[in-house]
Amino acid sequence: MASIAAASGTSKAGFYREFESRAALLDALSLEPEPDARQRILEAAVELVGAHGLTALSMDEVASRAGVSRANLYRLFPGKQALFIGVIHAYSPLDPVSQVLTARSEEPPEVVMPELARTIYRVVAGPHAPRIGLLRAIFFEVGALSPDAEAAARELATTVLGSVGAYLMKQIQAGRLRMVHPILALQSFIGPIFFHLMTRPMAERLLGLEMEGEAAVTALAEGWLRSMKPD
Repeated sequence: MASIAAASGTSKAGFYREFESRAALLDALSLEPEPDARQRILEAAVELVGAHGLTALSMDEVASRAGVSRANLYRLFPGKQALFIGVIHAYSPLDPVSQVLTARSEEPPEVVMPELARTIYRVVAGPHAPRIGLLRAIFFEVGALSPDAEAAARELATTVLGSVGAYLMKQIQAGRLRMVHPILALQSFIGPIFFHLMTRPMAERLLGLEMEGEAAVTALAEGWLRSMKPD
């Protein structure tokens, strides 16, 4: 904005009297993104975040790789936080897991939890899935709670606790699962599955793991169910 003000021969204060924000300027310019611009941006971002992490992500590089202008990039995603949230919703298991729970919330844990594990596997490691680097980036960025990832961390926590956490609490209260804090129950379910996904390539190449992916995560979910049987 400062560069535009200088190029137009006005002060920043004068500029903001005319246009209160970047969005207001874009609206005045009537810059409409191409129909597939959002998808191209997300595809470029998932590659760059997976390879270099969110902190090193350059919005200019995203725009260049996606073949869109910086104006249209910022029109769709006002900053790295918004872009990271978009990537998580588009490529992480977050939305598919929520959809499974919405459809199967009345079914018992013996049915639902293995299906959740398989859903996570399909999204992260199945055909046409993004690189495992995105999964590592999500864990690192959200775990470190970097400023750019803080909004995404809230989004993840709110959605996961509102879907999986609520389902687990309901099953615990109904006596189908043993009494344990739902966050600990959630962590003990997700942790082994994501660790398996991140180390699977090494286990296949160096340790000779031959178990099919969905069968492996199903076995982990069934182990979790045995550990969660009521006392």
